Amino acid sequence: MIRVCNREDIASVEVSRVTGSRSAPALDELSVEEPLEIRLAAEAGPIPVAVTMRTPGHDTELAAGFLFTEGFIAEADDLEDLRQVGANAVEVRLRPGLSLDAAKLDRHSFVSSSCGACGKRTIAAVRVASRHPILPGALRLSPEVIHGLPEALRAGQPGFAKTGGIHASGLFDAAGRLLALREDVGRHNALDKLIGSELLAGRVPAAEGILLVSGRVSFELVQKAAMAGLPVLAAVGAPSSLAVDLARECRMTLLGFVRDGRFNIYTDTGRINSLDG
Repeated sequence: MIRVCNREDIASVEVSRVTGSRSAPALDELSVEEPLEIRLAAEAGPIPVAVTMRTPGHDTELAAGFLFTEGFIAEADDLEDLRQVGANAVEVRLRPGLSLDAAKLDRHSFVSSSCGACGKRTIAAVRVASRHPILPGALRLSPEVIHGLPEALRAGQPGFAKTGGIHASGLFDAAGRLLALREDVGRHNALDKLIGSELLAGRVPAAEGILLVSGRVSFELVQKAAMAGLPVLAAVGAPSSLAVDLARECRMTLLGFVRDGRFNIYTDTGRINSLDG
């Protein structure tokens, strides 16, 4: 039996907990995963843009971030209205004169929580041009600041503390202070929620920001970070080869395996100060 807790993003499930050869009944807390439909308001009725599997919460930020990082909109002012309609749907009304590309609508019919780019048919289709080019060397960081990011991210993760099964994206300043954090079962959703919150607050491009993600780095996460003008993307896990290629192309500093007092620099070492050897 599953019981939804007071928090909409946490559910409790009855389990048999085994220690050695003994089992006992217990309750385990899980991250909730439910579909969210993003709809476009139109005279003839709402048009589905995408369905993504996500953890409930910050849904309007998720919709705004998704539309922005996937190139449907260029700025917050492109959104005339953005509202939650029911538990699992967000409806968007674009500013007069702006319409969505039908080809993009076709590509994004379904997005799973594990792969935000699964519906896209070609690599060319996911190379979305950013309006916020990243300037080389615009941000300088010390290794000590980078070493401190994972602990700060973990301290700001209430969902992970309860379930151990949720991703996070955190935005930091050059001193390593956590500015904003969002969690979701989908790593791309966590980032869309974070970027959506910054977009709606008028803080995009985030030219002085450091982004830390809790898992690995895929091509799509680099793309989304580049759309927001983020110069540094760090990850607790490893990047893919295509992620490294795109980070280099965007002149972004990409860091991997940021944990236990170490990290790898995959692109643009120029933003990291005081490196020996």
